[in-house]
Amino acid sequence: MKKSAVSLVVIALALILFVQPFGTAAHALTIKVGATPIPHGEILQVVVPLLAEQGITLEIVEFTDYVRPNLALEEKELDANFFQHQPYLEAFNKDAGTDLVSLVGVHIEPLGVYSHKISDLKDLPSRGQIAIPNDATNGGRALLLLQEAGLIKVDPKAGITPTVFDITENKLKLRFHELESAQLSRALPDVDAAVINGNYALLADLNPMNDAIFLEGAESPYVNILAIRSDDHRDSLQILADALTSDTVKEFIEENYDGSVVPVF
Repeated sequence: MKKSAVSLVVIALALILFVQPFGTAAHALTIKVGATPIPHGEILQVVVPLLAEQGITLEIVEFTDYVRPNLALEEKELDANFFQHQPYLEAFNKDAGTDLVSLVGVHIEPLGVYSHKISDLKDLPSRGQIAIPNDATNGGRALLLLQEAGLIKVDPKAGITPTVFDITENKLKLRFHELESAQLSRALPDVDAAVINGNYALLADLNPMNDAIFLEGAESPYVNILAIRSDDHRDSLQILADALTSDTVKEFIEENYDGSVVPVF
């Protein structure tokens, strides 16, 4: 009886030592990050082996919209996300009551004007139709870009989030169609021009440097960020941030996107 009891205790201890560290390590050393496929998902793939060298598994979850990645992060379905710029995050927090913050800025994706019908903005017809993003930050960003191009003027009091109601001058009487960002490239056959975010342009095989008829400058304040929950201070997330701003990632961006994605570090 004593020998059997001792054996059972030894077996139980062995199971505890085997199972508990394995479960704890798997939980602590796996990071789940939400991202749009291009370029964010591609950039994260470069980071996978860098984190693996430090014992961290990076799981990439792809999204094709700008809303669900933040909700999933807030609901702790994700540990971080990588798809948005700071003004969008600030507007989302305000509207959704979330408390997400930027951990690090990584790159800029210049916003561009694209068209299947014209090759120069001076050829836009009177009452031409322009598609722009329908969210406040990217829609405002699009209108400011069109103002920079000399097509419209907007009320400066609107700041960085003007709407079509803030347009004070529109000599061509352009008509604006507000669409989901992911749908803008598909609308190109039906409009005279569309203002498209860099990641969705790349996803539609449009190269901002070659295909845009007007492009946002690299001095843009719309830096794409790695976002986390404000109360999450795990070391593994800082390791991820360091990897995203490493020389390896910088070289990958510069070699693969021909200026359509610009590192800021």
